[in-house]
Amino acid sequence: MEIKMILTRRNFLVVAATAAPALAALPAAAAGETVIDVSLWDDPNKDTPTGLGYGMGGDMSKANMGIKVSQAEVTAGHVAFKVTNDSKDMIHEMVVSPIKETGKPLPYDADLDKVIEDDAGHLGEVAELDPGQKGGLTLDLKPGQYILYCNIPAHYGAGMWTVLTVK
Repeated sequence: MEIKMILTRRNFLVVAATAAPALAALPAAAAGETVIDVSLWDDPNKDTPTGLGYGMGGDMSKANMGIKVSQAEVTAGHVAFKVTNDSKDMIHEMVVSPIKETGKPLPYDADLDKVIEDDAGHLGEVAELDPGQKGGLTLDLKPGQYILYCNIPAHYGAGMWTVLTVK
């Protein structure tokens, strides 16, 4: 036995009227939200340098790790970071902190070879991603400058950071 459904104008209006409130109830996260694609990368064929953290004065052309963003400047408000660890064999993460003073190095523990996240004003992070893994983070950012960095020991000092400007 075959049943045919005929979509009449009346049936269409009933379906549309029922669907509209359901669609309106969905989270509005995408509305007014800026999405930034973030790539965590490294080049295992280069030596690992030191002294390349923000404000440390090192030669960034020697960096063998980095963070690449799809946009370096965004509008204030909800910012969603879609993070991918593009490394073949290294764990990376992305931490977000405000830049309190332009050009001034972040608080750094040289013995641990890491940024002191609490002192740097840690706002959130996508914690340790295995190679090829993805993660996400959404923050409400006010105008200013922010630094995105990997705080796995020695990664930040090897140049694994970038600046994000929020207007």
